[in-house]
Amino acid sequence: MDVLLTGHRGFIGRHLHRALEERGHDVQGVDLERHHSDALDFFRYDEGPWDLAIHCAANVGGRASIDGSPLAVATNLALDAWYFQWLVRTGTPRAVYFSSSAAYPVELQQPGDIHRLVEDDIDLNNPGQPDATYGLAKVTGERLAAYAEAEGCRVHVLRPMSGYGADQADCYPFPAFIGRAKRREDPFEVWGNGSSTRDWIHVSDLIGATLAAVDHDVQGPVNLGWGRATSFDDLARMIAAEVGYQPELRHLPAAPQGVHHRVCDPTRMLDFYSPAVSLEEGIRRALPR
Repeated sequence: MDVLLTGHRGFIGRHLHRALEERGHDVQGVDLERHHSDALDFFRYDEGPWDLAIHCAANVGGRASIDGSPLAVATNLALDAWYFQWLVRTGTPRAVYFSSSAAYPVELQQPGDIHRLVEDDIDLNNPGQPDATYGLAKVTGERLAAYAEAEGCRVHVLRPMSGYGADQADCYPFPAFIGRAKRREDPFEVWGNGSSTRDWIHVSDLIGATLAAVDHDVQGPVNLGWGRATSFDDLARMIAAEVGYQPELRHLPAAPQGVHHRVCDPTRMLDFYSPAVSLEEGIRRALPR
């Protein structure tokens, strides 16, 4: 297939690029880092044709960016709108849209009992309050995906939980924790009070689930995650233990921390893909042997 892949130099994009090429596909990547122009320019002027488009390009930058640069993050609204217009204009028959767990209403992710997020928790006609402008852009993107589907483009909508891997930028929690453990920092800093939970899924499983969704022509939004709640304190202790020490944890309650619980129900994903890399194995892969 001829595949267009935006954001191919980013964390998810570069892993997808490699996997697609290993399958023998002809992949053209578009990324600001390489081309000195962005996917928005590409969508304005490209005429195709393409067999498949996968849209990874986005302005994110971790929790500090989401909370601290809401207008910059909101540029994703324009980027996604042009993506869906481009899909329809070029007659691209199949596409992948990476939504996010941030699209879920924040009221379902508060302290107390953990609510495992299911795909139907988002009613696109009345979606509730998503997580910051990043979540707002993703909810809007899902609505636009439905319009593109009505015009004849199959759009696979995926909602990753907390993706991680050894080569992720250290503005994200997992690589930041790995770095602290490698330096054997003691005390070990944890943003917030440490009790917030996330659902961690290794980048190799994100890629595997994405390609499986395309292969199986999966319809509708799909959560990508394990359904396993791990607190930031527990993550810090697991990583430190793998290095071989037990640091004091120093909590930073004023630091950006997002919602309290973010854990999915992965039932829909498990119909076509089973993740293989546990959090314990992902930690081992991220640390030197």
